[in-house]
Amino acid sequence: MAKEVFMPKSGMDMQEGRIIRWLVKEGDRVREGDVLLEIETDKVAMEVEAPCDGILLRRFFDDGAVVPVVTIIAYIGEEGEEVPDKPSMAGGRERAEEAAFLTKGAPLPKREYEYQLAIIGGGPAGYTAALRAARLGAKTVLFEKDLMGGTCTNRGCIPMKSYLSAVRLKDELTGASKREIFPFEEEIRICFEKLFSEKEKTVSELRGNVEMLLGKANVEIVREEAVMIGRHHIKAGNRTYRAANTILATGAGTRKLSVPGSDIEGILDSEDMLKLKDVPESLIVIGGGVIGCEMAEAWQAFGSDVTIVEEREHLLPTFDEDVSKEIEKCLKRRGVKMELNAKVSHFKEQDGRPVLVLKDGSEMPAEKILCAVGRTPDLSCLGVLADKLDYERGKIMVDEYCRTNIDNIYACGDITNRSILAHSAMKMGDAAASTACGRPKMVRLNRAPLLLFTVPEAAGIGMTEPEARRQGDILVGRYPFYANGRAKAQGETEGFVKVIADKGYGEILGVHIVGPMATELIVEAKTMMDMEITVYEVAEIMHPHPTWSEAFMEACAAAIGECLEMP
Repeated sequence: MAKEVFMPKSGMDMQEGRIIRWLVKEGDRVREGDVLLEIETDKVAMEVEAPCDGILLRRFFDDGAVVPVVTIIAYIGEEGEEVPDKPSMAGGRERAEEAAFLTKGAPLPKREYEYQLAIIGGGPAGYTAALRAARLGAKTVLFEKDLMGGTCTNRGCIPMKSYLSAVRLKDELTGASKREIFPFEEEIRICFEKLFSEKEKTVSELRGNVEMLLGKANVEIVREEAVMIGRHHIKAGNRTYRAANTILATGAGTRKLSVPGSDIEGILDSEDMLKLKDVPESLIVIGGGVIGCEMAEAWQAFGSDVTIVEEREHLLPTFDEDVSKEIEKCLKRRGVKMELNAKVSHFKEQDGRPVLVLKDGSEMPAEKILCAVGRTPDLSCLGVLADKLDYERGKIMVDEYCRTNIDNIYACGDITNRSILAHSAMKMGDAAASTACGRPKMVRLNRAPLLLFTVPEAAGIGMTEPEARRQGDILVGRYPFYANGRAKAQGETEGFVKVIADKGYGEILGVHIVGPMATELIVEAKTMMDMEITVYEVAEIMHPHPTWSEAFMEACAAAIGECLEMP
């Protein structure tokens, strides 16, 4: 894909630059780092380097042209690639028109806005975008109709991890007896009332941290529901706000099953579950994804009789199948029951309790039923833009800069077609704010790690084994934690590390982990994949002993038949 070359912004006050002279012409082949042209600002003369190897396919301005910062001035790619025939900018058509005005010597039209950037939504994408914009000196306003920090901080990731940390500790204490350690005479119980209180305290502290950071960055916060009433105008409360650019980051809400009886009392979503102050005697979890598996394990540990109902053949359909099977075994050992290949027909009420009725006619009563069947984007902020944006499967389409098809409108996180992970949303918020403030930044989400915080944990990145096999010949290396010294010493031997690599060059295509510290170990795998380090090279990297990280090295060695730590 052709890469953009744009007029750099060397300081917050820089608005334009003059091209002194081009050093290459269209059709010339260049290498990354070669000097393409020299420019001059009101403060300094500087060189603009090629961002990649390739051919200079198009250049838009001649020597002497005065060009606004961040205007695309050229494209580099490979022969035959199609590129635009007019200049544009990481802010869109409006700024391309400004570039044309300046090039022709015409006066630049005045456009004054109350804010350089408006952000709708205070979740991971929104507050990250606000902090980045503030760091770049942009006057920024952030709208949040509910709690700062979004779903992740208040109703998702953080409170759930607080619960699962208690489950992990209970597991460790229960296993202590194997080492002749008897910390308690009675059965280990989790005091749910106290745990709920601690969870609320943790959430409140983290939400406060987000608000403190925004306050110190001088981001204006408006605690009202915001709606777009124009490309540059936002209505919130009784006031209209004007912004040059807007980032939409309103996240997603829980999805309900569209079957009869879904409004019966006792049928909950994941946010309702985190509000419960008592542990239900029995719980049915509909949906075997990440949310369903984490909640099933937690409430089983709290004392509920838990059954997962999943319409597919395995749990965790987004993970590699080996990971899914291993997690199924681990959950079953903990007492979680499963109904796989089971499709929901409807709900009914019996003796004051909800009953799940499956398509085969079987009935499953429970004190509570959790519907963990995904999330839907919150598009309530779109207003007049609703029928003007481009969508994919009900989500807003954005490019690698988080730009929508409307020049000054950006979108990040769960409302887009790119990703539904908090860590992806934060990177998208950073990229959108940087681009909107005149410093284009791409975000690459093709290697966003999938995480599961059960005991043991699971994590995955890149291709699954079937996906990789469809692309060609591969190498597969697998290393079990029962062969790892650290795991053996600590009595945590469940799980494995699985590495998938291209057979020709050893490029790492995917890494899948079940076991202790899996959500941390996956970071090394991502780093190696981003740096294009092969399994041959990883197998030679010294890893400290005894550590969990050795398992990744040994799995890479196993892929090439060089693992010495397994018979």
